[in-house]
Amino acid sequence: MSWSGFKKAVNRAGTTVMMKTGQIEKTVDREFELEERRFRTLETAANKLQKEAKGYLDSLRAMTAAQTRIAETIDAFYGDSGAQDGISKYYRSAVEDLDADTVKALDGPYRATVLEPISRFVSYFPDINDAIKKRNHKLLDYDAMRSKVRKLVDKPAEDVQKLPKAEEDANIAKQIYEELNNQLTAELPQLIDLRVPYLDPSFEALVKIQLRFCSEAYTRMAQVQQFLDPNTREEYAGGYLDTRVEQVLQGMRDLSITGLSAA
Repeated sequence: MSWSGFKKAVNRAGTTVMMKTGQIEKTVDREFELEERRFRTLETAANKLQKEAKGYLDSLRAMTAAQTRIAETIDAFYGDSGAQDGISKYYRSAVEDLDADTVKALDGPYRATVLEPISRFVSYFPDINDAIKKRNHKLLDYDAMRSKVRKLVDKPAEDVQKLPKAEEDANIAKQIYEELNNQLTAELPQLIDLRVPYLDPSFEALVKIQLRFCSEAYTRMAQVQQFLDPNTREEYAGGYLDTRVEQVLQGMRDLSITGLSAA
């Protein structure tokens, strides 16, 4: 920060303190305050959207990676016993294809149509915040000059040039402030209104990408399902699957190697 910038920061800090103690009257602009609140709501929602959109892609990768690992483990768990009908290997192949073909194929389109547009939208916020910060600084300068003029009117200085000079400075400060304020008050609502037409294509792309992934996953798992016992689903729905599992567990308990030897 330059020396000039440092002095301005100190003066503005002093103005802020005097406003809080009632020594300087603060300009209230309800219209701008409303638009700034609306912008803050948009900013929060957009930043969260960017975070969640990235999280979705990361989660998709993590899920298919976990599916691949569990498929590899199941295949190894079955060993030669699973080779009789090949279901464990077929399941592993289906899951690996889903990860390799579908998720990796969706990565590029998802970034191009969802992540990047959202990130570009969010990238405008720092500039807007800088403009709001500048507007607030200029308002402090204007309020400080107004207070100075009022004090000189109430208590004239010996130097008669001080009041005209202060009035001139106040008019310049007012002009600079109003120019920034009017620009922001006019353009913030336009930015907020543009969010819907801007996001619409990305929203449509997101739905289509999710549909494609879910369809591919369903198709591949449906192909695996044909190798499963057709009675398993009915038994699960009827509550009989637990009985089958318990029967197998009982058979394991009946083995002498799993039981506790009698004392």
